[in-house]
Amino acid sequence: MKIEEGYMPFHGYKTYYRIVGEKTPGKAPLLLIHGGPGSSHNYFELMDDYAETGRQLIMYDQVGCGKSSLPEDESLYVRETWREELVALREYLHLDEIHMLGQSWGGMLEMYYLTTLDPKGIKSVMIDGSPSSIKLWIKEQHRLISYLSYEDRTAIAEAERTGDFTSPKYLAANDRYMERYCWDDPTPDSPEPLRRPTNGKRASLIAEGPNEFTENGTIFDFEVTEDLHKIHVPVLVTNGTDDLCTPLIAKTVYDHIPGAKWHLFANSRHLALLDQHDEFISVLDQWLNAHD
Repeated sequence: MKIEEGYMPFHGYKTYYRIVGEKTPGKAPLLLIHGGPGSSHNYFELMDDYAETGRQLIMYDQVGCGKSSLPEDESLYVRETWREELVALREYLHLDEIHMLGQSWGGMLEMYYLTTLDPKGIKSVMIDGSPSSIKLWIKEQHRLISYLSYEDRTAIAEAERTGDFTSPKYLAANDRYMERYCWDDPTPDSPEPLRRPTNGKRASLIAEGPNEFTENGTIFDFEVTEDLHKIHVPVLVTNGTDDLCTPLIAKTVYDHIPGAKWHLFANSRHLALLDQHDEFISVLDQWLNAHD
């Protein structure tokens, strides 16, 4: 399988991209937009084999993480920067007609991009585990926390009350929360891409905050729910039953996008691509083939 890597110049920085496979007539490329902010393209490498179907995959690291530049200027770690980067990448790689798949923050970026710019050439969009409202996200995270043990709930509440997110009890509680609803910490047996560093902790802290339920970074006020009616391309909303992105969060997105479809992955956490890989690829393949 052909793999091409490169860098796009972007405001004096550089954005890493990775292209898997070659363009096939009748099959528009799939642009993959990772989560975070501050994650990386790494986990999308679990999809490399899918390019063997003739569907070219394009993945990239948003500025501030992965193999892309890690700017010192904190003012760059805002949604506008990453939207502009997405626009620039499409132009740089001549991605005139594409499908898009955004996971977690990547889906939020898709929604922001689609509702504010009304871009052309988008054949379909998959919004995977993404909220349209940070306010609702925070509310749902605290509901999920309520299912943890008394000790973990107490440790998290104390950390939120004091603003100290360094205590061993909090850190252990947050690890258990993430393992339950997000994904496991990498082990030597994990797929290699998941063991690779994302280099995005600083970006995550600036843009999101110290964790998934204390959203006090630059995207703390993210809210596009009432603008979702402006999206007029085919949209598939997905999430897992045990996901940080709860069914209520996913349904809120689904309810507000005209003609949207929704697929719920039973027994998946925040990355169905990992937890239910084969079903995820099957659902994705059917969706893309139906909208070429």
